Amino acid sequence: MKIHEYQAKELLRTYKVAVPDGKVATTPEQAEAIARELGGGVVVVKAQIHAGGRGKGGGVKVVKSPEEAKAAAEQILGMQLVTHQTGPEGQKVKTVLVEQGSKIAKEFYAGLTLDRDNVRDTFMVSTEGGVEIEKVAAETPEKIVKVGVDPAFGLQAFEARRMAFALGLEGKAVNKAAGFFLNLYKMYKETDASLAEINPLVLTEDGDVIALDAKVNFDDNAMYRHKDIVEYRDFDEEDPAEVEASEYDLNFIKLDGNVGCMVNGAGLAMATMDIIKYSGGDPANFLDVGGGANAERVKAAFKLIMRDANVKAVLINIFGGIVRCDRVAQGIIDALSDSELEVNVPVVVRLAGTNAELAGEMLENSPLKFIVATNLKDAAEKVVAAAKEVA
Repeated sequence: MKIHEYQAKELLRTYKVAVPDGKVATTPEQAEAIARELGGGVVVVKAQIHAGGRGKGGGVKVVKSPEEAKAAAEQILGMQLVTHQTGPEGQKVKTVLVEQGSKIAKEFYAGLTLDRDNVRDTFMVSTEGGVEIEKVAAETPEKIVKVGVDPAFGLQAFEARRMAFALGLEGKAVNKAAGFFLNLYKMYKETDASLAEINPLVLTEDGDVIALDAKVNFDDNAMYRHKDIVEYRDFDEEDPAEVEASEYDLNFIKLDGNVGCMVNGAGLAMATMDIIKYSGGDPANFLDVGGGANAERVKAAFKLIMRDANVKAVLINIFGGIVRCDRVAQGIIDALSDSELEVNVPVVVRLAGTNAELAGEMLENSPLKFIVATNLKDAAEKVVAAAKEVA
């Protein structure tokens, strides 16, 4: 789950991680009032969307007066902000963060996430602040210092100080940076975050170490433990289909192909997408219906798939282990017999496991026109061929 920058900073404040003073506005008038409240001097007006690169897209403006803050908010609010992370369609800006300007002496990068290769949460710091960390990693990887955190002990003070020294900090700034890193790690662990990224992390002319920008993502599977964080969720920033899928406990991600996929189990879903590509097709989505495939879930899954006008054929690939294949087949028949559901493309079904033969007979004998496949390779070839015929 992603949250906005201003929400991330609210959370950071509760863990005593230093951030600039600021408030959010949804109108130009509110932005002007906040700028006056912050002292009437230099402030930054920042678009709030779930994407990076906002400055390059015109979504971040530094202004010198409340009147300029109002004018900047008028430009940003309502704009369709396009960045390298939004795609060409962009994202509509509905909120701006009006924040106290900072006298920056130096800019750095700090990030914390799970390194799956080393099986540890890993802190990364770099002197290349304000730059895309992917670019730094590709061009000058030696400028990124990594500290793998021992899960038994957590981030230690000496490790935090080592990172501060790696940034070239001296004197009191070392202790301030070390405290910053320790508190950031505490927030990351206690909230079940999957990513905490501060870019840039800045040293001010007054010697303070603050998070000028903040990006925090969370593990969806742990959010039942954090009802307060769930309230930060902004459905306007998410794909409507993925939001609806979550209501039915379906795991759905839209892709760019023309073959709709409905599978039970994430691993089988990935394998299904791979073999569709191998057979010359392109999957239109990742869709895992989970352990059960009753009529209600199948119906909800088909609604999601059929909203995509690019879908020319659908492949249902179910392995009946816990759930019997004949029950899955009945669920598919019941769902597609529903008058509310309009499926006007070929549907290829491959069922394997308990009662698979009976399930195949049920599909063959149903009044609906299914294309029954005997194995995964056969299913992929049939659905790709069917999609080409429709196209």
